[in-house]
Amino acid sequence: MEAILKVKGLKKYYGKGEALVKALDGIDLEIERGRFTAVIGTSGSGKSTLLNMIGGLDIPSEGSVRIGSTELSKLNSEQSAVFRRKQIGFIFQNYNLVPVLSVWENIIFPISLDGRRPDMDFVMQVVNMLGLSQKLDSLPNHLSGGQQQRVAIARALAGKPSIILADEPTGNLDSKTSDDVIHLLKMTGKEFNQTIVMITHNPEIAQMADRIIRIEDGRIVTEQGRQLA
Repeated sequence: MEAILKVKGLKKYYGKGEALVKALDGIDLEIERGRFTAVIGTSGSGKSTLLNMIGGLDIPSEGSVRIGSTELSKLNSEQSAVFRRKQIGFIFQNYNLVPVLSVWENIIFPISLDGRRPDMDFVMQVVNMLGLSQKLDSLPNHLSGGQQQRVAIARALAGKPSIILADEPTGNLDSKTSDDVIHLLKMTGKEFNQTIVMITHNPEIAQMADRIIRIEDGRIVTEQGRQLA
């Protein structure tokens, strides 16, 4: 199966001498298209730094990140911003919804930033799958945490990105809502052949992924993979 993401020799160092911090210390990783991968590790292990590097939100000290045929280090800041909007869907722990925009406006916001027209049939398919069709005119503060996270998932999917990056997407949710959100994320991933990379500190949530990678001290230390059905 084709690898949509290729990370080679990735390093991120901060400081110098005795104050040197190796947030990432040589990461090699390939992720196949359509796979749901969980990245776990203790606080400070480097998992969030890795996600930021994959998403083009930070620049590595060494190494490379390639998504599809694009080498992120070859892009300037403007090109990087456009690439992220078109090719990467982000899901954050704090939802990051725009409070003055309706659910619908939040979902299509990244698409509208590029002056693109949303694929209405596709977006409505996502909306219906996530159970949001009756909430499209609502503002985020009128929704539960689980509903807000569903909106964030819909926003991430709406632009048909190459890869979805989820940073502790259930961190602010209770256990039942967390399970529901991850099941929905898995369902939409399979339905639309989306590649998902998720950071989580929760081992039970991680077990729902196709593949589990553990990072400690900026290095991949273990991997648990399961064959896709």
